[in-house]
Amino acid sequence: MGIGPTGDDVTARLRAAGCVFAEEEAALLSAAADGAALEALVARRVAGEPLEQLLGWVSFGGLRVALAPGVFVPRQRTTFLVDLATSYVDRGAVVLDVCCGSGALGLVVATRRPGVELHATDVDPAAVACAAGNLAPVGGRTYCGDLLAPLPASLRGRVDVLLANVPYVPTDAVALMPPESRDHEPRHTVDGGPDGLVLQRRVAAVAPAWLAPGGRVLVEASEAQAPAAVEAFRVAGLIARVERSEEYDATVVVARRDP
Repeated sequence: MGIGPTGDDVTARLRAAGCVFAEEEAALLSAAADGAALEALVARRVAGEPLEQLLGWVSFGGLRVALAPGVFVPRQRTTFLVDLATSYVDRGAVVLDVCCGSGALGLVVATRRPGVELHATDVDPAAVACAAGNLAPVGGRTYCGDLLAPLPASLRGRVDVLLANVPYVPTDAVALMPPESRDHEPRHTVDGGPDGLVLQRRVAAVAPAWLAPGGRVLVEASEAQAPAAVEAFRVAGLIARVERSEEYDATVVVARRDP
C-alpha cells in the first residue's frame, strides 16, 4: 500500500472541482484504489472524467453495470424508460435494445423479467464488446452496426419491446453540456443532429417492420421535443403518446403497432 491522499483531502479536492456529491465520490474512489493509484484516479476526476468511467461500473436500475473506456454512461433519468418498458414485457417476449452502449437498459429489463429473448445493437465496437459481457449472464445477443441494420432478418415482425435510447441533444447544445459528457464521451453518443431528432426519425421509419403486432418502441426525448417525436412515429404508422416523470425529470415517447 503506497502513500496517497486521505479521504478528507480527496473530498476537498473533488468539492473544489465542482463535484456536487464530493463526499460520496471520495468514498467510492477510495474503495477502488489507494496510494498512487488513488492519486491518479482523483487527478482524472478533477480533470472532468466521469466517475463511472473511473470506477469501471455504474449503478443503474438496481444493478451494477460494467463500463469500458469510452462507452456512454447511462443516465439515471433513463430508469423511467426502463420502468415503462418492463411493464410491457412478459416472459418469453422479444426485447431489442438499440444504441445499447453498455447494454444497461436491456440488462435491467431481462433481469426483472427472466426468460425474455434479448438482442442489442450499437455502432461502436467498444460498446458492443462491453454490452456482450454485461448481457451474457441473461443470454443476450449483441450485434455491431447502424441501428437495426445488423439484426438477423428472422427478428422482423417479432419484437415486442424496442428500446431506442438514441442521442437526442441538438448539435448546438452539445457545447452547453457538463464537461464530463461534452469532453469525455464520444460525440456520436450525445449529438442528435440539428434538432436532436435525426436518429429518432430513422428509428421511427424502420421500427414498424420489426415490431410484432401490438409491439412498442420507447425513446427518450426532452419535453420540448416530444411533440415532434410523436409526430415522427405517427407518420410511420404507429400510435404514439408521451409519458412524463417529474420524479426522474424524464420524458419518454411510447409508440405502438396496431395489434
